Amino acid sequence: MLDDSLLDDPAALQRADRDHALLALAGAGARVRTALRLAESAGLAGLHPEGRPRALLVAGHASALTAGRALGALTGGAVLVHPLAPVESLPSDPFTAGLGWQLPGWAGPLDLVLLASAEGVEEGLIRLAEQAYARGCSIMVIAPEDRPLAEAALQVRALPLPYAPSTVEEPTGSAAEPDLPAEDPGAFWAFLTPLLALAERIGLLRLAEDELPRLADLLDELSVRHRPDAAAYRNPAKGLAAQLAGTVPVLWGDGETAAVAAGRLAGMLADRAGRPAVSGQLPQALTEHRGLFSGQLGAGADPEDFFRDRVEEPEPLALQVLLLRHTPGAAAAPEEEAPAGPAVRRARRLAEAHEVRLTELAATGTEPLAALAELVSLGDFAAVYLGLAAASGH
Repeated sequence: MLDDSLLDDPAALQRADRDHALLALAGAGARVRTALRLAESAGLAGLHPEGRPRALLVAGHASALTAGRALGALTGGAVLVHPLAPVESLPSDPFTAGLGWQLPGWAGPLDLVLLASAEGVEEGLIRLAEQAYARGCSIMVIAPEDRPLAEAALQVRALPLPYAPSTVEEPTGSAAEPDLPAEDPGAFWAFLTPLLALAERIGLLRLAEDELPRLADLLDELSVRHRPDAAAYRNPAKGLAAQLAGTVPVLWGDGETAAVAAGRLAGMLADRAGRPAVSGQLPQALTEHRGLFSGQLGAGADPEDFFRDRVEEPEPLALQVLLLRHTPGAAAAPEEEAPAGPAVRRARRLAEAHEVRLTELAATGTEPLAALAELVSLGDFAAVYLGLAAASGH
């Protein structure tokens, strides 16, 4: 049950936010600036590549993988960006330290392998670095300094890029469960920023001269827009959190950038709000998720059933479609609707035919990176607000 009153009580939100997730999200712009400074001090600006790599393989988990997918969307297919998810679990404690990775059979001297970790202790990533070195791959590592992974990077002649840590203090007395470790919600930008700077340096991505500093400024602006002391009726993230309460969200992205943001939101809803959600990219999501509309959560489950006992019976769950949109090169003015392609029109018809609520979230930025920042920031804050309000209602 959602406690709506909490969303308009900044002091109560602060008390409920025991692990300071809102502070971590508010510091996204600062994380970008710190990551840029650390990358420059590590010598990234002095890198002189001899041509483009055939493929960029990004190995990590959670936000590191999402950052790899975001880079793939932003490069627009200029090069193969291949996120490498863990494929095995080694006996280790905590759980994430024992994850294992494997290079695909085709990886070799023409490819660049980037290993990304916020902890820098994963034995599997260290083994992967050794495997990549044996195959003749170029190697880069994003990890905290003085950690085993950063030290291993030196042994395999990798370029180490320091991880930009959060400035938010760890809550006193908090201890993450070994098998359910909590991730820093601001880690996404700490991984994506050096990936963007690297991609630009080796010719995989073309950015404006000041685009990354402007990204940091935009994230600051978005943090102000979604801040805890902004009234719910003026705060898009709080409004989205209230809208998602009591629903099973179906998150569709129109285009690669929006699809990355949809996947990120699904992960944040699970991690921060304990809510299941499904995500996908149009048009294939229309067929992948069509069974949801004809099932129990579709039009057959009427939340306004006259005969339902509203005291004894809990509110029934219903589908809620969020359509995340970005049209490259075309910013939608507030009073204008962004042009819709065939997939978007079909999505609207499907939701209407099954009486499922569909809400469109369109990024106003013309550039993909700015659009990604808008959609990710909105979803991140909404997921945290939903988790805090729901937990206080128990």
